[in-house]
Formats: sequence, structure tokens, C-alpha cells
Amino acid sequence: MRIIGTGSALPHTVVSADQIDARLGKPAGWTLAASGVARRHVMTEGSQIDLALGAARAALADAGMAAGDMDLIVSACGIGYQTLPSTAPLIQRGLGLADGAVACFDINSTCLSFLTALEVVEGLMATGRYARALVVSAEVASRALPWEAQPEVAALFGDGAAAAVVTRGAGLRAARFRSFPSGYEACEIGAGGTRFDFAQDRAAFEAHARFRMDGRALFRLTAQHFGAFVEAVLAEAGVTREEIDLVVPHQASPGALQHMIRLCGFAPEKVVDIAAEVGNQIAASIPFALDHARRAGRVPAGARVLMLGTSAGVSFGGVVMDF
Repeated sequence: MRIIGTGSALPHTVVSADQIDARLGKPAGWTLAASGVARRHVMTEGSQIDLALGAARAALADAGMAAGDMDLIVSACGIGYQTLPSTAPLIQRGLGLADGAVACFDINSTCLSFLTALEVVEGLMATGRYARALVVSAEVASRALPWEAQPEVAALFGDGAAAAVVTRGAGLRAARFRSFPSGYEACEIGAGGTRFDFAQDRAAFEAHARFRMDGRALFRLTAQHFGAFVEAVLAEAGVTREEIDLVVPHQASPGALQHMIRLCGFAPEKVVDIAAEVGNQIAASIPFALDHARRAGRVPAGARVLMLGTSAGVSFGGVVMDF
């Protein structure tokens, strides 16, 4: 499996840390010190589907292909457009593809959704069932942030989308995922599924309708297990750290990226770090950082890239791919 094109999209509205300070009544510099994120893009007009389509069209153009060349569309979002149906059919419709023209489905493993989608698509392509796929991750995190309860957490996030065109071919060297459900409650939006019945207990539903994160619990779990996980990813790929040309991590936060660099021993200059400029874009984070790196000339032909991160659940994921 190979990635032959990438694209991304951002909302037009930019919100700075200083603007958040003023809105929250905090001293100047509080938001930047608490989150490390200087600015983030926020969706004030349009929809998540608009973002997804912008990224999808950019990826198709980068690959030199049309939407009609695809035989599979995968929406890989942490939070979909609505609970039911899935998001992917709206991407198909927005791209102008007729009914029955392509297969569509969603994959959700929160911040690792894009990497999970790559693994699933690779397996499907290996069977010969599909030849060309469009994987899209679009997030509007700003709709469910805990500004009152956890403003330092809310300030970490930004909206955005990214997409990749995937075809058959040599490229994927390793894909490894492991879950640690002892941390399940450390990062969540409790409402929206079957856990809380809006009709029976509206107060409980509303109390769990915003994102919540226990940063200390996540830090402890990651510190305990992530280093060994990365070693296993590299071993599966048959490569050393020195043979990795670029590391594209989930942009969880500027602080988390520095912790990852120390924990895993990567050279800082090999790591894509744009969290301070766009924030945590959930599932769009990794493909957005990949597209940013490709457009900056950091992924030349033959480059060996390690994409990795953590997600709510808690899960770890890592993919080594040659470009």
C-alpha cells in the first residue's frame, strides 16, 4: 500500500491564545502558558463535511486523480457528523459521485482513526477487493470543549481536516496497535451513545456532553508503556531509529510532543511539531501533520516515515511507511 497524495483544509477563523485570555477573563499569557498552543482554527461557518471535502479535493489533486477514480471512501473521524448514519456517504455525495459508484464506511479509533484506516485499507487491498481509496479525517473539536470545567484542556484543540489517496503497492513496512482499557475513563465524551438516555435523564446527558480529560492518568499510562510500544513498532518494521527519516506524531499538545521525544529518544529535528500553530485536531492531527511535512519538502521520494500516536481508550498506534 502506498500514499500517493495528501491534502488538508482549515477553517478561516483563527483564535489566538490572547483572544482566549480576554474571553475567559484570564491574565495575559495564561492560555499560552497553560496549553502551549498559540493559535487554532475554529469552524464558525460551514460544516464538518465542508472541511472534509476541502481536504479530499486537495488530496485528489495532489495525486493527479479524480473522485471517480476511487473505489473506496473511508471517513476516519474521532467525532462524526452525526450519530447515524455514518459520515462517509456525505463525502461521496459532496464529491459528486452517483449512487452506487463507490463503497463507503466509517472507522473510529478517536485520534488514531487515520492510522487504523490505513491498516484496514491495506488489508482490503491485499485481498484484491479495492485498488484506490480515499481516507478522510475531519474534526470540529470546538463544538464540545470544556471551557468552564477545564479551560486549559479546551485550549489545546483546533478544527481541521486532512485526507490521503491510497493505492496498491509496496510502502507499508509495519502497522501495530495496542489498547490499554485501564485508561478508558481518562479521556471521554460520555453522552451521544447509549450510555445516557436523553429522554430519561437529561441532566446526566448534558453533564457528559463535553470533552473531559484526566491528563495525569494519561501521562502515567503513556510513560509506563509507550516507549516499549515504539520499540516494538520499529522491530516489526525491521528498522532502527536512525533509519527513520521523519516522525509524524499525533499533535496532542506541545508538552506531550516534548514528552514523546524524550521518552522515545527521537532527534527533535526529525519530528513534525506544529501543535502550537494548529492545536490538537483529533483524528485529523496525524494526516494534517503529514500533509504539512510533504508540502514543506520533508517527505521526498524514498523517505521512511514513522506515524504514531495515542488515542482515547487508551490505545497506541504506529505505522512505518516508505514514500
